[in-house]
Amino acid sequence: MSILAPFLAFLLAGAFAAYHRLRLAYWAAITATLLVACWLMGANHTATIVAAIIVALIAVPLLIPAIRKPLITAPLLTFYRKILPPLSQTERIALESGSVGFEGELFSGDPDWNQLLSQPKPELTPEEQAFLDGPVEDLCRMTNDWEITHVHADLPPEMWDFIKKNKFFGMIIPKSYGGLGFSALAHHKVIQKLASVSSVVSSTVGVPNSLGPGELLMHYGTEQQKDYYLPRLADGREVPCFGLTGPFAGSDATSIPDYGIVCEGDWDGAKVVGIKLTFDKRYITLAPVASIIGLAFRMYDPDGLLGDKRDLGITLALMPRETPGVEVGRRHFPLNSPFQNGPVRGHEVFLPLSQIIGEEKGIGEGWRMLSECLSIGRSITLPSTASGGAKLGAVVTGAYARIRKQFGLSVGRFEGVEEALARIAGKAYAISALSQATAAAVDRGEKPAVPSAIAKYHCTNMSRDVVKDVMDVVGGKGIILGPRNFVGRAWQASPIAITVEGANIMTRSLLIFGQGAILCHPWVLKEMKAAQNPDTVAGTNEFDRNLFGHIGYAISNAVRSFWFGLTASRIGAAPGDDYTRRFFRKMDRYSANLALMADISMLTLGGKLKFKESLSGRLGDVLSHLYMTSAMLKRYHDEGAPAADRTLLAWAFHDSVHQIELSLSAALRNFPIRPVGWLMWALIFPWGRRAHAPGDRLGHRAAALLMTPNEARDRLAKGVFTTPCENNPAGRINSYLAKAVLAEPVERKFLKALKTKGIEALDFASQLDEGVREGWITAEERRQLEELRAMTLDTITVDDFDPHELRAASYYDRHQPGDKSRAAA
Repeated sequence: MSILAPFLAFLLAGAFAAYHRLRLAYWAAITATLLVACWLMGANHTATIVAAIIVALIAVPLLIPAIRKPLITAPLLTFYRKILPPLSQTERIALESGSVGFEGELFSGDPDWNQLLSQPKPELTPEEQAFLDGPVEDLCRMTNDWEITHVHADLPPEMWDFIKKNKFFGMIIPKSYGGLGFSALAHHKVIQKLASVSSVVSSTVGVPNSLGPGELLMHYGTEQQKDYYLPRLADGREVPCFGLTGPFAGSDATSIPDYGIVCEGDWDGAKVVGIKLTFDKRYITLAPVASIIGLAFRMYDPDGLLGDKRDLGITLALMPRETPGVEVGRRHFPLNSPFQNGPVRGHEVFLPLSQIIGEEKGIGEGWRMLSECLSIGRSITLPSTASGGAKLGAVVTGAYARIRKQFGLSVGRFEGVEEALARIAGKAYAISALSQATAAAVDRGEKPAVPSAIAKYHCTNMSRDVVKDVMDVVGGKGIILGPRNFVGRAWQASPIAITVEGANIMTRSLLIFGQGAILCHPWVLKEMKAAQNPDTVAGTNEFDRNLFGHIGYAISNAVRSFWFGLTASRIGAAPGDDYTRRFFRKMDRYSANLALMADISMLTLGGKLKFKESLSGRLGDVLSHLYMTSAMLKRYHDEGAPAADRTLLAWAFHDSVHQIELSLSAALRNFPIRPVGWLMWALIFPWGRRAHAPGDRLGHRAAALLMTPNEARDRLAKGVFTTPCENNPAGRINSYLAKAVLAEPVERKFLKALKTKGIEALDFASQLDEGVREGWITAEERRQLEELRAMTLDTITVDDFDPHELRAASYYDRHQPGDKSRAAA
């Protein structure tokens, strides 16, 4: 037998044990057994003995704690403490305020897909569904987005009254306090439907149910604060806003310069201990109409009235609008999307300590409160808004592309338009799945810090991509603003979602991987805590246990990455059905790739990784698309694995894995330590990159789904406002699709007659008359063609205005005060 046989046995045993994540003792036993077999089968004895010595040198010191800890663990612990990136108190709080759900499995390199698939299917209660079918549908019918955005620059009074009366502001407030007590899923569905008709309405409803006084009081308020404020917030007697962002503290919220000084002052006629607040906040949604203002500030106690500590930390308080010294500034005007938004300022505004959320227990706890609540609020409002807009845009643009004809052909039949429609369809499917998944995570009791950042970043970015493609397809219909335009305001407003609740550039480059690599990794946070344990013996024991678990995990991911790369992920057990099993295998590969790259990056770069934002962003993209594809597959199986949805799933999935490989290859090609990048490339891409963007045939099928009535299209449209009514041009266009498809054979027959039969009439009505007289079409077919012409005209017609209609009334107030009639007109 060859001299190489013992070493080959050694390598195969190691690879087998690493792939299946067997304990070190099992690896040693398997390797010893194979070496004995080699000896008995006549392998070179010297080679066998050398291989056995290598096994012993590895196994003995690692399996015996008395040898391992002083010789290996202690020096590595010293080295680890040197490379450990320093964590500020705010970073520590942010990490500790989030929980880990299935996203932790994606960092494992061997995700437990059965855990994902066994999660309960997200479902509304009958009461929640009735609210969607009743008050939400009614509110959508009341909404005239053109009047809101152009005429009033606000919701009309009757809509404000309807929202308050039906407790839209109290969706998350428990019933015991007068709210609706809805689940996060219901909250998501409400915002999604409202956003499909007006982002102004959805943001108005969304903000009080997201990060703000209501949620903060529910989690951290005293019983007295809850009893007073929550019923008033639920029924709209109080309209809340929350002031966090200021001119000098945007994304870096922990550096807020706004401050409060502990002092004595007068409140309700009594002398009490409180705080004098000086603050300057901007971009505060609902501030112009708010009656209760939540405020984040840094609290100081220079005179020691509360104790020895002077800097008490970030604190949150509730400030009635009528408090002396509070100045609610004039309105901001965010890109022609006139949701109520503006600045709030104050100089030495006195509040008693009883107005601090949580009273004295809440002093200095503001950043922890915000971090915990932001992981929930950020999971809902913006992802749901993106989902509503993308889903509506998909189905309506598909109908438009079928109805609108150029050169005698539906514009959706042109391959260039097909490409755009396919992107719209696939991304709408992905956004819908991702936004629902984060809402479901909240309902499972999680505080999804990492998934909420993923959902916020990718849903808003993909939604912007969708609206761009919608604009390209509908052309002039999209660029001429007016009551008939269903996409122009969405196009204008798309950068708003990109900017708020953490700017997307920062979210991608700092938050997703920055938090995920520590919070979701199975070993890193445990090692960090062990390294910082003041008890040397306990810390060393903890570090020893976690370190060698981590080493085995890293070796396993290297082996799994190489194996999956060699086999193109076609071998191995996987859940799912015959269609999705191959998808799960691919995700096993990319999970191992991510885990390997995360470990190598943290090991080789240490604390410098925090400043390698391009690398962090690319690895964050890998994590994000893994989470996104998990959400898609979960949704597909929750809905009974409908064959009709496979095209949408396939397009979205292949788009994501293509992005994963692009991100991995970019990270490897630009890895700061070049030889390490080359080595990882050999492990991850032994045959080079293999994933491709969705092909033309798949894109053709995805586009066709949007342009034809079918069950997959109906499922994609579920949950958005498609009711055809006067105020909803999108709903009308969508409603025309089925009739337009039925009329197409008659239209083709009639057009052929026009070309070949010598019809002399020039106008459409006369042509129809001649067609009926000559017997080329029947009277019923004539009616069908007339209806098709009317539907087509409504679909493609745009608005026009008298010049004075486009001037703001305030223009006349300033320049032509005597001409009130034209201003009113």
